[in-house]
Amino acid sequence: MASTTGKGKAIFRVVSGNFLEMFDFMVYGYYATAIAKTFFPTDSAFASLMLSLATFGAGFLMRPLGAIFLGAYIDHHGRRKGLIITLAMMASGTVLIACVPGYATIGLAAPLLVLLGRLLQGFSAGVELGGVSVYLSEIATQGNKGFYVSWQSASQQVAVVVAGLIGVLLSGYLSPAEMGDWGWRVPFLIGCLIVPVIFVIRRSLEETPEFSARKHRPKLPEVLRSIGQNFGIVIAGMGLVIMTTVSFYLITAYTPTFGKNVLHLSDFDSLLVTVLVGLSNFIWLPVMGSLSDRIGRKPLLLGATGLAILTAYPALSWLTNDPSFAHLLIVELWLSFLYGSYNGAMVVALTEIMPVSVRTTGFSLAYSLATTIGGFTPAACTALIKTWNNPAAPGIWLTGAAVLGLAATLVLFRSGRLQTPEGVTASA
Repeated sequence: MASTTGKGKAIFRVVSGNFLEMFDFMVYGYYATAIAKTFFPTDSAFASLMLSLATFGAGFLMRPLGAIFLGAYIDHHGRRKGLIITLAMMASGTVLIACVPGYATIGLAAPLLVLLGRLLQGFSAGVELGGVSVYLSEIATQGNKGFYVSWQSASQQVAVVVAGLIGVLLSGYLSPAEMGDWGWRVPFLIGCLIVPVIFVIRRSLEETPEFSARKHRPKLPEVLRSIGQNFGIVIAGMGLVIMTTVSFYLITAYTPTFGKNVLHLSDFDSLLVTVLVGLSNFIWLPVMGSLSDRIGRKPLLLGATGLAILTAYPALSWLTNDPSFAHLLIVELWLSFLYGSYNGAMVVALTEIMPVSVRTTGFSLAYSLATTIGGFTPAACTALIKTWNNPAAPGIWLTGAAVLGLAATLVLFRSGRLQTPEGVTASA
């Protein structure tokens, strides 16, 4: 694993499962309206959509449990074993959602089984991002941690693009009625077909040298004590992550629903914007991760949150006052730049502030607690638009997340937990 080629293969192997997780999440978000009609039929289209989005968000409520129990397993037994287990659980949830008959066929059992599938996905995802990020940080070469860890998020963008392209193709070949009846299941079935390939890829993972060399590997009770002693760091880390989760789900999973239901654009236009946003994210994340290795994490974290606070609501207001494909694309690409700038520095920073012995558990718990808020972004934005009768309300939601990110950054730097990376001047 010392050579560049070996490092590249290791990155590919570890992020492959991350791709599957985000692919499943994106597909659910893209087809939330069709899923609502299939599994959550009511007399109100709004109520059905909210039930569908709430089920999407319910998976995030399981993440803290997954972070604690699966994170403790990984911190004790190793990165490789734990990441294979998370993949198996994630795949089980995907198969369940893809194959469950609709409400018209099996009644109340249908939405309950879909909910179970989302809970399984959420439990596994609770540690997937943390396990992948820690693995990448532990195999990174000197002075390149930000660049290496950025591929955790970059792999998610590949999933955004692939899921979006599948949606674009389906919308071109199938009628809206066919998409609503059965077409939305096709991407989930594709996800099921991908599972065996990714399982073979991930089985070839090697354990990180840093973990292999570690003599003390804490068990669950010790992990829980350490997390309790460092819970302030976990909460501050949660504040860092909220900006990432809100901005990511706003510009990806929520875009098709927002474009169709609020801006009244076509499915094709909304999904095409999502694909382009995924490509934009994929470019900005490694660029900004590498930049954070050169100038430090702090300038990017402060700059991105400050710009989000200043521009998020005005940008959404401009878009909703004059909705069009071009305007949606402009606004989403701007938010993509802010997301990439922030997340490129944030994820590696989160690995750096956690105690080494419980790095996976601490990272995963902070991330998971944040996603219990950020993961409900599609549902929250839909509810805020309806309650306030303001189509630009998602901009307010993002502004609040940016304020939390800014505050957490300042607290962590002032406490000394978040330090300037080695080789970067302190003035940066």
